[in-house]
Amino acid sequence: MVAGAYLPAAWAIPVFAVSLSLSLVGLYDLAQPLHSVRRNYPIIGRLRWFFEEIRPEIRQYLIEGDNDKTPFSRAQRSLVYARAKNESSDRAFGTLVDVYRNGYEFIGHSTRPKPAADPATFRIPIGGHDSAPPYMASIFNISAMSFGSLSANAIRALNKGARMGSFAHDTGEGGISPYHREHGGDLIWEIGSGYFGCRTADGRLDPGRFADQAADPQIKMIEVKLSQGAKPGHGGVLPGEKVTPEIAATRGVPVGEDCISPARHREFSTPIELMQFLADLRRLSKGKPVGMKLCIGQPWEFMGMVKAMRETGILPDFIVIDGAEGGTGAAPVEFADNLGMPMRESLLFAHNALVGAGLRSRIKVGAAGKIVSAFDIAAVLALGADWTNAGRGYMFALGCIQSLSCHTNRCPVGVATQDPMRQRALVVPDKAERVYNFHRNTMRALAEMTAAAGLDHPSMLGPHHLVRRVSLTEIRLFSQLHIFLEDGELLTNSHNRDFYSAAWNLARADSFELPA
Repeated sequence: MVAGAYLPAAWAIPVFAVSLSLSLVGLYDLAQPLHSVRRNYPIIGRLRWFFEEIRPEIRQYLIEGDNDKTPFSRAQRSLVYARAKNESSDRAFGTLVDVYRNGYEFIGHSTRPKPAADPATFRIPIGGHDSAPPYMASIFNISAMSFGSLSANAIRALNKGARMGSFAHDTGEGGISPYHREHGGDLIWEIGSGYFGCRTADGRLDPGRFADQAADPQIKMIEVKLSQGAKPGHGGVLPGEKVTPEIAATRGVPVGEDCISPARHREFSTPIELMQFLADLRRLSKGKPVGMKLCIGQPWEFMGMVKAMRETGILPDFIVIDGAEGGTGAAPVEFADNLGMPMRESLLFAHNALVGAGLRSRIKVGAAGKIVSAFDIAAVLALGADWTNAGRGYMFALGCIQSLSCHTNRCPVGVATQDPMRQRALVVPDKAERVYNFHRNTMRALAEMTAAAGLDHPSMLGPHHLVRRVSLTEIRLFSQLHIFLEDGELLTNSHNRDFYSAAWNLARADSFELPA
C-alpha cells in the first residue's frame, strides 16, 4: 500500500510488484486446503519445503562426519577421488577410525613382509570350454550398470577406462549400446529377465540374435542375472515416454512403448532348467564363460541350484554374489532396506554351499556390494571370493558426488542422466583416465597390503588373516567367527551343520519350491 501510494516513482514500481506478488501468494496459501502449515503460516511456511529440498546437501557438506556411511562416507568418497585423480591418499597424524569400537576390522600383518607383487598379475582364469581359452579376469572390475541408468558419456568413460586398465566392464541388463562398443573395452554381457538385445517380439530369448551378439570378440563373458541386491525379486518398467529410439535399438524393444523387465525369467522354471539354459548359452556363444548373478534370498533355492549342478553335470563358469547393500537408480524403500541377504553373508553361504557339495574348485565366485578400497577387496577375498566388482566406486571415479538424485534425471555431474545438457558435464577422456587411475592405484594398494600380510598374491588371503573386534576387550579371527564347511561335507549322510544341513535337506533340483 505504501509503495502504491508513491507510484510511479522509480523505486516504488519494483517494490509494489514484489509486494503484490507476495500478497497474492499469501492469500492463496490461506485459502488452499492441502497444506496445514501454509494455511496457518502463509509465505513463510514455504521455507519448510525449501529447507527440505537442500537438506541432503547441508548434511553432506556441513554436518556429516568423515565416517558416517550414508550410504558412503566422506572418507570413502575422498579416497576414491584421490586415487582417481592420481593424488596422494596418505593420511597424516594417524587414523580417524575408532579402533576399539565393536565391528572394527583389520588384517594381521606379518613380521616377514614380502616384496609387493606386480598388480598386473592379479588375474584369474574363468571358463575354458570347447577349445575356447579362459578369460583372464582382473580381480577388480566394473559392476553391472546399464545404459539408460547411466548416461552415454558415463558408459563411454567407464569402457575406455576399462580398456586402458585391461579390466572388465559389465553392461548391466539394458543391453549392449553403441557406447559400450566405442572404445573396445572388455565386456561382460549381462542378460536379465527382459533378454534385452537378444529377445523376440514377445519377450523370449532369441537364440539367433544371442549367438550373433555373443560372437563379438569384445564380449568376454555372459552373465545371467537372476536378481540384484538393491531390489531382489523386483521387476522394472521403463515408461514408454523414456524409450527413445536409441534405447529401443539397444534393447530391441518398440519405440515409445513400456519396456518391462519381469521379476522372473521365462526361459526356465526349475534349477535343472536353469543349468540347461546356461549350457545352451555356452553352446550358442561357442564356449565363452557363462555364469549367473544373484542376491541370495531363500537359502534352499540356491542349494537347489547346487543340487541341479551335481545332477546334470552342468556347472556355471562363475557365480557373482550381489549383496543387499548394492545400489541402483531407484528402489522401493522396503526392498532396499529389508529384502535380500547382505553381501558378506551371501558370499560365505554360497562359498560354503559349493564347498560342501564338492564343486567350489570348479566354479569361480565374484562379489559386489559397497567395495571401494583395497581393504574392501581383501576382506571379500578372505571370505571366499575369487574377484570383486564395484559400481558406485567407479561412479565416484567418474565424478559422482552422491547427490542421491539418480532417479530424477537431474544428476548434477552427468553420470546418471539422459539429459544432453547435463551429460556434457562429463568429459569422457578426463573421466576415463580417472577410472583407469582408480583401478590402478587400488590394485597397487592391494599389492602393498597383501605383501604386508606376508603373502605373494591376494588369492592367498583367508579368513584367518581377517580380524574383527567383537567387544572392548576381545577380537576374533573370521575363521573363529564363521562356519566353514569341509570339501564334500554336504554329500555325506553324517553332516550336521544346523542352518546348512537344514537348507540342503529342503533343497530340490527339480523345483524352487519347498517339498510338500
